[in-house]
Amino acid sequence: MTVNSVEVRHVSKHFTLRHTRSLKEMAVWKSRGRELSNTFLALDDVALNIQQGEALGLLGWNGSGKSTLLKLISGVMRPDQGSIGVRGRVAGLIEVGAGFSPDLTGRENVYLNGATLGMSRRQIDRLFDDIVDFSGVSRFLDTEVKFYSSGMFFRLAFAVAVHTEPDVFLVDEILAVGDEPFQRIAVARIQELCKEGRTLIMVSHDLAMVERICERGIVLREGHLSHDTDITSAIRLLRQTDRAKS
Repeated sequence: MTVNSVEVRHVSKHFTLRHTRSLKEMAVWKSRGRELSNTFLALDDVALNIQQGEALGLLGWNGSGKSTLLKLISGVMRPDQGSIGVRGRVAGLIEVGAGFSPDLTGRENVYLNGATLGMSRRQIDRLFDDIVDFSGVSRFLDTEVKFYSSGMFFRLAFAVAVHTEPDVFLVDEILAVGDEPFQRIAVARIQELCKEGRTLIMVSHDLAMVERICERGIVLREGHLSHDTDITSAIRLLRQTDRAKS
């Protein structure tokens, strides 16, 4: 019996694009009869199911809606139409430093971020040394994270996220931040999660990495679900779209 980890049910998402930044600009634009804002349809009636244990790549060029869909699945945003159902604990890396407080130390942020991702104090205590060892930032653990580089942010955030034992793991371009040695470690850990039956949803322009990790590919085009197929075919279709544009 197949079990769906994620169900995206006819989801649409709109954003309002504002063209003015001040009251003065607003008055000038209004006096000239120009629109102060317009609506952008980021996702249009997208529907798909992701089974437990699947490794799925969300593909598409800039503006296709893939990062918006990932944020909706994570619960960071809510759809305007439709609904999303997620089974189990969700953890992910959607933005560098998300869930971290810049004025707290790395040590304090491990506990803060772990709690945000649903871990108890006892769980964090038990896994603390493993998280720190995996991150490789032990020398800077008692330094405020506002002094961390983006790579250090990523290493610590990734280490916390993968130790939450998530049922659904989300990754959005974040692997591009880490250096090459840590990228290899991160990819190996993601592959371990997949082997353990965790569900992976990944967004990246590094198509070679996506093909190595994922089995299934969803191609989004201007907010519409264009193709749902195996990852190799999805990447080929995406590249064909790129050639057609040029």
